[in-house]
Amino acid sequence: MVRFSICNEMFQGWPLEKVFSYVSELGYHGVEIAPFTLADSVTEISKRQREEILEQAKSYGIDIVGIHWILVKPEGLHITHPDPDIRRRTEEYIKRLVEFCGDLEARIIVFGSPKQRNVLPGISYERAWNYAKEIFRRCSEYAEDYGVIICIEPLSRDQTNFINNAEEAIKLIEDVNHPNFRLILDVRSMSKEERSIPDTIRRSRKYLAHFHANDDNGLGPGFGSVDWYAVARALKEINYNGYASVEVFDFSLGAEYIASKSLENLRKFFSLKEGE
Repeated sequence: MVRFSICNEMFQGWPLEKVFSYVSELGYHGVEIAPFTLADSVTEISKRQREEILEQAKSYGIDIVGIHWILVKPEGLHITHPDPDIRRRTEEYIKRLVEFCGDLEARIIVFGSPKQRNVLPGISYERAWNYAKEIFRRCSEYAEDYGVIICIEPLSRDQTNFINNAEEAIKLIEDVNHPNFRLILDVRSMSKEERSIPDTIRRSRKYLAHFHANDDNGLGPGFGSVDWYAVARALKEINYNGYASVEVFDFSLGAEYIASKSLENLRKFFSLKEGE
């Protein structure tokens, strides 16, 4: 059965414990954390702080599902950069993120980070692809020891010029060829592809490990024009049993309204009753 989580960055200025408490009361099962909301680098988050975050989440019956927006900070990281030192530092930081994720007993690392993966001028797509493939292969091997899955997120062309659809992401997954490197799909980005969202979901069934629930307007599921009933049917059809994690990009309606209405909509789309 699909479970519902929500990303923490929309709760601007809220301490994590307040987020855990509020979303637990609403009925969410989990929270997905953006590390930049906690510190400029995960290396600044002590072992004790990590233990406290996990203890707080558990006290409210909340799973820490995973982490996303992972390369917003620190600055200067890039997986396809021609400078080998920048790529080395990026790889090492991803490994620190794996450790952080493992310490929180989280399973998923979402690799979106559009600016930190862009193919730069003067670099061929093939060269950038090989740089990314090697980093993801080594980081996935490292992630295996922590029970963490790194998920590549196809993002629309208005965000990045590298991995823009599920087909490209699946090709990279097959090239990396490691069970801890999988796929996340995002509804907003899929809404900008030529292929229909349900078709993309069905074609991705072998690779899908995580799912971002939003809409074509950057708000929560059901706030835009996407046929979310068809999305839910497709996820059920492939027997997806991971999280649908609410991630929005427009916070103007307020975190509390977005969070509550998104969960109400998801329950409706998946035909789940209160408490299920």
